[in-house]
Amino acid sequence: MTYTFLQHYWWFIVSLLGAILVFLLFVQGANSMVRSLGWTPEGRRLVVNSTGRKWEFTFTTLVTFGGAFFASFPLFYSTSFGGAYWLWMIILFTFVLQAVSYEFQNKIGNFLGPKTFQFFLTLNGILGPLLLGGAVATFFEGSNFIVEKNNLIDPAALTPIISRWANASHGLDALLNPWVVIFGLAVVFLARVLGILYVINNVDDEDIRSRGSVRLIGAAVPFLILFVAYLVHLLLKDGFAYNDQGIIYMEPYKYFNNFIEMWYLLVVLLIGVVLVLFGIGKTILSKTYIGGIWPAGIGTVLVVLALLLCSAWNHTAYYPSTADLQSSLTMANSCSSEFTLRTMFYVSLLVPFVLAYIVYAWRAIDSKKITRDEINSDHAY
Repeated sequence: MTYTFLQHYWWFIVSLLGAILVFLLFVQGANSMVRSLGWTPEGRRLVVNSTGRKWEFTFTTLVTFGGAFFASFPLFYSTSFGGAYWLWMIILFTFVLQAVSYEFQNKIGNFLGPKTFQFFLTLNGILGPLLLGGAVATFFEGSNFIVEKNNLIDPAALTPIISRWANASHGLDALLNPWVVIFGLAVVFLARVLGILYVINNVDDEDIRSRGSVRLIGAAVPFLILFVAYLVHLLLKDGFAYNDQGIIYMEPYKYFNNFIEMWYLLVVLLIGVVLVLFGIGKTILSKTYIGGIWPAGIGTVLVVLALLLCSAWNHTAYYPSTADLQSSLTMANSCSSEFTLRTMFYVSLLVPFVLAYIVYAWRAIDSKKITRDEINSDHAY
């Protein structure tokens, strides 16, 4: 195992966690449509109790994603999570609101009322995917930061800070880039598509399922338009490359070239797109098909995985700096030591066992579909 192999391996692990996280945003997507899917108070509780079985998976994956990034690529963690902290703090705050809302919306003594906490769930369902999608888009569009590693050894430096944001917005300036917003909105509508597909599969209620089929068209059309627009932009734009000496430079059609040179990523991307379209199309066309969440979910993981791998492999700067090109982060200049990556590699061999437990827990939780009798139990949200 060479140092280069370990860098590529850990970027794959981080990318896989990120792809799974995007799939699990179906919780946020369904919550953003609670009122349109569940027309009555009883229907809204059915939707909330459906997503309430899975919100811990999303939150845990978000934390694991951040932890894996910190351990394997600490300079990215300190630059993005430290410099763009307003962006990440809003994301985390909305997820905390989500957890509180599930637990307290129908508790005795809730003086705010259930509608307040349902509003918080909707807020998380929109802002969470929007800002997470925007954060991913900065892997291709760049962020406004400067890295100065000499601060660690420069006695004249007032504080030994490696990286700093070049303006006072601390990450929110990314939303001024229209392409970042377009990708963020694409993730919002993708989360809605997945949320509708999950509720159709998980809630045994004819009214919600028929309503979901109609709402699916309204979410799928803007998602496809936004995603295709961003994908075309990505393939045609100049990308951030680096040579063997670590010098960052702009390369025309960099991401298009990445998919051509790494043809296997292009195959994964195309398979993922076909699966997503199949899950959406068959659910819309068939009145009895309720399993669309599985092909669409697997397809989502494959598409996001291919995009994230394309952002860093093949000598690509995965976190470009728009303030100072040479401050851009690559796998080579931002990763942990070889000893750390090698040690974590052996620990990562336990991941399949963790995934097996998640699959087991998921099947156990979903062994019985959500019905109207469910919301009258003592364990209902």
